[in-house]
Amino acid sequence: MKTYSTREAAAAAGISWVTLRRWLAANKIRPSKSLPFGFRTLWRWTEADVDKLRMYKSEHYRKGRGRKVTKRET
Repeated sequence: MKTYSTREAAAAAGISWVTLRRWLAANKIRPSKSLPFGFRTLWRWTEADVDKLRMYKSEHYRKGRGRKVTKRET
């Protein structure tokens, strides 16, 4: 099974790798494989993970249109 690095997965989904890193830091999305590497974690993305990433992007990402409007409770 082929796996992708974080940069490759971001490119395949059509987003910046910085955006993907932000989503990872905020626990919004996670790949199915992670490898502890000293003080860091290497994320490996499968094709299914990249598909999930594309789905998340279509639901939440609003490039060029500002932040997604949320309803405020008054």
